[in-house]
Amino acid sequence: MTTVRPPRAVSRKTVRLLATAYGLTIANLYYCQPLLPEIARSLGPHAADHLVAVGQLGYALALILIVPLGDIAPRRPFLAVLLCCDAAALALALTATAPTAGLLLAAGALIGLTAAAVVNTLIPYAAALAAPDERGRAIGTMLTGGLTGVLLSRTVAGLVSQVAGWRALFAGAAVVTLLLAVVLTRVMPLAPPDLALPYRAQLRATVRLAATHRLLRRRSFIGACSFAAFGVFWSTAAFRLSEPPYEYGPAQIGLLALAGAAGAVVARPLGRTADRADRVRLTRATLALGAVSFAALWVGGHHVAWLLIGLLAMDTAVNAVHLLNMSVVYGIDDARARLASVYMTVYTLGGVAGAAVGPSAYAVGGWSATCLLGAAFLAIALVLTFTRTENP
Repeated sequence: MTTVRPPRAVSRKTVRLLATAYGLTIANLYYCQPLLPEIARSLGPHAADHLVAVGQLGYALALILIVPLGDIAPRRPFLAVLLCCDAAALALALTATAPTAGLLLAAGALIGLTAAAVVNTLIPYAAALAAPDERGRAIGTMLTGGLTGVLLSRTVAGLVSQVAGWRALFAGAAVVTLLLAVVLTRVMPLAPPDLALPYRAQLRATVRLAATHRLLRRRSFIGACSFAAFGVFWSTAAFRLSEPPYEYGPAQIGLLALAGAAGAVVARPLGRTADRADRVRLTRATLALGAVSFAALWVGGHHVAWLLIGLLAMDTAVNAVHLLNMSVVYGIDDARARLASVYMTVYTLGGVAGAAVGPSAYAVGGWSATCLLGAAFLAIALVLTFTRTENP
C-alpha cells in the first residue's frame, strides 16, 4: 500500500461550501417524509409505506460498496459523476415520473445510494483537511450544513408539494443537484487520492478495520440505535399528523419540521465542545435526553405544544450523538473513507430498521407503540455507553 500526500488544508470558507453541498445532497433523501400520505393517494394505499426504509437501505449499500472509493479515487471527478449521472439524471428524475409503487421504491433506493456516496465522501474530506484540534469544529460545520438540509427539505417539500404536487418537487431537486455538480467541479481542489490501493484491497482493509477496533464498533452501534429512534418517528409522524386531531396537509407537516432547528443550531458549538470535553458523559446525557423526548412526543399525539417540545429534544439529541460519535470515530485511523464506510453503514442500517418497524408499530399499537419503540432504541444505546470505558 502506498500513501499519497494529502491535499493542502483549505480555508473555512471551502469547508462551509462543502457543508452546503452536503445539505443540498442529503435533502434529496428526506423530501419524501412529509409527502408520504400524498404519494399514497397518488399511487395507491401503502405505496409509500416503505419509501423511507428503501432509501436508507440504498444508503447502506453505497456505504459498503462505493464510499470506500473515497480514499482511493480523486474526489472531484468522483463526486461529479455521482451527482450528474445518478442522483439527478436517474434517481430524482425517476422519482418525479414514477407511474407505479415499484418504480418509486426503486428510485428511492437509488436516491439513498447516491446521496450516501456523495455526503460520506465530503465529510471525511473535510475532516482530513482539518488539524486534529479543529476536527470537531470542521465536522460540526459539515453537520450544520447536513442538518439544515434535512430540516429545510421537509419544509420545502411540504410547501412545494402543496402548490405544485410532489412530482414537481422531485423534478426541481434534479435540476438543483445538476447545478451542484457544476459548482463542486469548479471549486473543489484537484487533488490525488489519499491511498494508492486496488478497490478489492480497500474493501478487505475496511473489513479488517471493523474487526480490529472495538471503539469503532461500539460507537457504530450506539449511532445505529439512535438513528433507529429517529427513523421510527419520521416514518410514522406524517401519518399521525394527517389524522385527527391534527389533519395536517403536507405544507403544515413540513413546517412542523422547523421545530428540529435546534439540531442544526447546536452542531457547531457542540463540535467545538467535543474537541475538549468528556465525550462519553456528553453522549450519555444526550441519549438520556432523547429517551425522555419520546415521552413528550407521546403526549404530543394530542397536544401540539408537547409535540413541538418532544421534536425539538429528539432531533437535538439524535444529531448531537451523531456528531459526538464522528468526532471519536474519525480520530481512530487516517483512512477516513474506511471509517465512514464502517460507521455509517451500521448507523444507516439502524435507520433502516427504525423506518421499517415504525409503520408496523403504528399499525398495531398506534402512537403509543411508536413512541415506546423510539424510546427503547435510545435506552439500548445508553446502556451500550456503560459496557466499557472509552478513552477516545
